[in-house]
Amino acid sequence: MARFEFKLPDIGEGVTEGEIVTWHTQVGQTIKEDEPMVEVMTDKATVTIAAPRTGRILELRGKVGEVVQVHSVLVVFELGDGARANGAHTEASGENGAGKATKENVATAVGDIREDLPGMSLGAKAAPPPAAAHASAGASTSTSTYFNERPLATPATRKLARDLGLDLRTLRPTGQFGRVTSDDVRRASSGGGHAVAEATERQPLRAVPDPRPAGGGQVVPLSRGALEERTPLKGIRKRIFENMARSKQKAAHFTFVEECDVGVLKDMRKRLTPAAEAQGVKLTFLPFIVKAVVAALKRHPTLNQTFDESSQEIVTRRYYNIGIAAATEAGLVVPVVKNAESRTLLDIAREIDRLAEDARKNRLKLDDVQGSTFTITSLGTQGGLFATPVINFPEVAILGVHQMKKKPVVKNDQIVIGEVMLLSLSFDHRLVDGHVGAAFAYELIRFLENPESLFLEMI
Repeated sequence: MARFEFKLPDIGEGVTEGEIVTWHTQVGQTIKEDEPMVEVMTDKATVTIAAPRTGRILELRGKVGEVVQVHSVLVVFELGDGARANGAHTEASGENGAGKATKENVATAVGDIREDLPGMSLGAKAAPPPAAAHASAGASTSTSTYFNERPLATPATRKLARDLGLDLRTLRPTGQFGRVTSDDVRRASSGGGHAVAEATERQPLRAVPDPRPAGGGQVVPLSRGALEERTPLKGIRKRIFENMARSKQKAAHFTFVEECDVGVLKDMRKRLTPAAEAQGVKLTFLPFIVKAVVAALKRHPTLNQTFDESSQEIVTRRYYNIGIAAATEAGLVVPVVKNAESRTLLDIAREIDRLAEDARKNRLKLDDVQGSTFTITSLGTQGGLFATPVINFPEVAILGVHQMKKKPVVKNDQIVIGEVMLLSLSFDHRLVDGHVGAAFAYELIRFLENPESLFLEMI
């Protein structure tokens, strides 16, 4: 028999680690080549990694929730007599001298970026594995009769279940799209559920004693540790942490804020909405803003640049991939509308809707979150007065869109009620001079205040 060590592959641009979401195999099981083996979450997407060989599983190096570094050993296989041993893993740079990985090495390593998430099929039941057979005797009937091998839940919900010793696979979901919610976990904890002995490096919440003495008297002070919860920085939150820090450390931020009268834009959107709905498209203000950004970028190409640090070259892109920052339960992600310059208004609206839906369901593909050249971020009705957005590095500019409000404005020397929206743009001062950033801002405002001019810019 031969031994084969499978290492976590390089899943995408800049990804150095992944958090194990679900194992689809267990020690002692025989798995066939290309069968789903493990799901790993990175800052870019959640991917399903397929088995690179057919063999019996000897070791699984990593628990659910654990972060594994790229190129570290993830699974150890025992191969059949005719299979090549682990020593053949170096053949790409060794015996054949080709310098390329072969199918035997890593062809199925990355697997497919999953199109849906565990638990998407509601009410799925299966015979629970041996580990699930040790349910507590006090579990409720509804919990003990339900089992879903691949429950859908956010990392925060998974953490809560681990802290409370509950098996998510046995909890009936009440959330949208069959998602197990934190409330589901809390209800199961208070009313009974399947406990699992799952090791975790997260420190669980400790029970907080009642500080009031039984017979009255002075309140006993609690220790600080009894009121704290410590959670390792990992997953998407770790990527956000690192990306924001890198942006602030490398880019020389400056922010320009100006107001924009969007009364005409609101009227145009209102007129076009019925025609868009007739084609099954939800027309928001964002497609107009994307089109205005692209038109302004064409006239101010400095804002569509990036800096290649390896070659010390300024790169001006002649394509326009617009990132749309989106808040999800797992954290902030930036799906990308590719080649926005060649898309119609309705096509952009469809793509934004698709990306937003996939972001909410945590099923974005790697290609959906790569390659942006400029980013738009909006807090919608929570937009506030204005903010100073952080550049989506290595881009050189970002647009913050804020809430539309009725305000007094001066038109034709008369004070009237106007529909006003503040725009805040942050620039990398290393490449974008102040007057260039201001010129771009006013070009953008001109297109938004006179949206009919956008049609002159369309292909």
